Amino acid sequence: MFRILLFIGLILLSLNGFSQQEKKESHELQGVEVVAERIFVKEDAGMKRTQVDSITLLEKINVNLSDLLSENTPIFIKNHGRGALATASFRGTAASHTQVTWNGMNINSPMTGMVDFSQIPVYLIDEMNLKHGTSSIADNSGGLGGSINIKNTVNWNDTLSVKYLQGIGSYCTFNEFLQFGIGNKKIQSKTRIYHNYSKNDFTFINHGIVYFNPETGTYENPLDTNDQAAFKSCGVLQEIYFRPQENHVLSAKYWGQYSDRSLPRATSYEGPDNSNLNNQIDMDHKALIDWTFYAHKAKLTVQSGYAYKNLNYTLKNNISGIGLIPAVYSESRQNSFNNKAVCQYNISESWSLEGQISADYYDVSSHDSVQKTGYDKTRLELSAFLGIRKSFWNRLNLNLMLRQDRVDDQWSPFVPFFGFDFKLLKKQPFILKGNIARNFHQPSLNDLYWQPGGNPDLLPEKGYSTELGLEYSWRKSFLNIASEITVYQSDINHWIIWIPSFKGYWEPRNIQRVLSQGLEINLTLDGKLGNFAYKVAGNYAYTSSKNYGDPLVWGDESYGKQLVYIPLHSGNCLLNVSYKGFFITYQFNGYSERFTTSSNDVTRRDWLYPYFMNDLFFGKNFKIKNVHLSAELKIYNLFNETYHSILYRPMPKRNFMLQLMVRF
Repeated sequence: MFRILLFIGLILLSLNGFSQQEKKESHELQGVEVVAERIFVKEDAGMKRTQVDSITLLEKINVNLSDLLSENTPIFIKNHGRGALATASFRGTAASHTQVTWNGMNINSPMTGMVDFSQIPVYLIDEMNLKHGTSSIADNSGGLGGSINIKNTVNWNDTLSVKYLQGIGSYCTFNEFLQFGIGNKKIQSKTRIYHNYSKNDFTFINHGIVYFNPETGTYENPLDTNDQAAFKSCGVLQEIYFRPQENHVLSAKYWGQYSDRSLPRATSYEGPDNSNLNNQIDMDHKALIDWTFYAHKAKLTVQSGYAYKNLNYTLKNNISGIGLIPAVYSESRQNSFNNKAVCQYNISESWSLEGQISADYYDVSSHDSVQKTGYDKTRLELSAFLGIRKSFWNRLNLNLMLRQDRVDDQWSPFVPFFGFDFKLLKKQPFILKGNIARNFHQPSLNDLYWQPGGNPDLLPEKGYSTELGLEYSWRKSFLNIASEITVYQSDINHWIIWIPSFKGYWEPRNIQRVLSQGLEINLTLDGKLGNFAYKVAGNYAYTSSKNYGDPLVWGDESYGKQLVYIPLHSGNCLLNVSYKGFFITYQFNGYSERFTTSSNDVTRRDWLYPYFMNDLFFGKNFKIKNVHLSAELKIYNLFNETYHSILYRPMPKRNFMLQLMVRF
């Protein structure tokens, strides 16, 4: 209890800065916007932070967040099929090791600990950044891989704005988005409504089935259709911002979404068409209110949020003479209450403090009415954070972050972070940066209590990470260069993984040790020459994530081998060129082979061969008085590649999307 009281005391001490408030200066703070050019600030010392720019967000406006991340960041997305579950592997870690926040509120599922990125439309995102590795401690603990932060912003100069987007694509795919904003200098309202539908019935060569053709005397793979795989979703995002005074901002946000998905069967399935029918319905509600107060040297934000999720999953089979009978009928209810207070205080130009306290409460009920299994559990998570930042001679920045969590009635391991930035050249932004930190991750409620298979004796994952990198930027009107190279290592004990058991079902266990280490390189070039504008952006990641668990459990063949589904090499590149309203974008991303067995033995079971994906987008922007029009044709899988992200899950070949947008 002493550690919590100490942190709360430090936060309260920082509130002294509010006694020095002046309206004129708070107005100046209100106009400050953090942009990508500010790469040498003490608050980010030692942290690798990637800002997704507006060009990328606009280009991906009609897709979900999983597509944006896989094609424009070092994150590997495990995609179970078009419109199906999509989870993230950040720096070779598991899906639950990536923490996701929406306007500061954690939206990871308390049941699974992860986020389904196929359920987040890019259309709803105004700003997004990634914090790699233990830099995520600045947001919360548990991000062994990193954190993804999405945000909605306000434009106080907006009086009336409308945006409508219509997309029509292959496989009876329809996307519709409408945004309406109205307001003045005191109050702003922004409403976004969207609807997505796809029959998703593409054809593919089924490599999961082989049959003998007596006419040719050869073994062949049949041409198959991805039937029973339609998906649809609709939702609304409502934002209201109120500024009664220059140094006070209040906001309220609501995000509601309904999703209905027929999950595609594995390509190895050879049963009748009216059996093994999977369907999942998700109903999500998220509400968030916050208040921000700006003072002369301080900023205080208090927010409170609530999230409700209703998830129904069914698996049905046809019984002759009876009809479709559910083999699985699972209903899950999740209630999340999130509360946080953040205070930032600038002691001087070279010293700053940041304090956070948060209290999150989760209530989960999950039951299968057919198999008569399930659980009802609650969890209370308390967290306190202190950040101390110091700058020396405008050449060296130091960053000390401390976090202490308490889950229910148990203290979690203490989480410290120490990072530095050192400007190697006095007048050039050529920066050496690094950090060393500890982190931990609690088992999810499913890990502990899922029936059958949950393991209440699981230990929290914990370990140490180190990171070192070089960052450089050079900016002129015709050419801007930003580049960064980073090497990292994370040594994690008690890694949680689900494996088959002798009891006939899967259950989670702790791996004694996993060593994740790698290299990340990113380079961006952009600029303007008269009416000609261009941007080139690329990422490359070398990710070694190896199992050093007990050979008596895993066998000698698995010891020291790459974890399943983690590519050793991955990369992507984007080229965007525009001239007098015409624009063209080429997108490339590729992955090396991925293994589906812990022994990495391709002779014992299928493995996922490398693939290289190419997309091409081109179009024209028009302006008629105050109305902006845009027409764009998107070609996905340009060279008609056959590829898989998950074993026995089909992906489409070349397909198209025509997109029209109107805004004023």
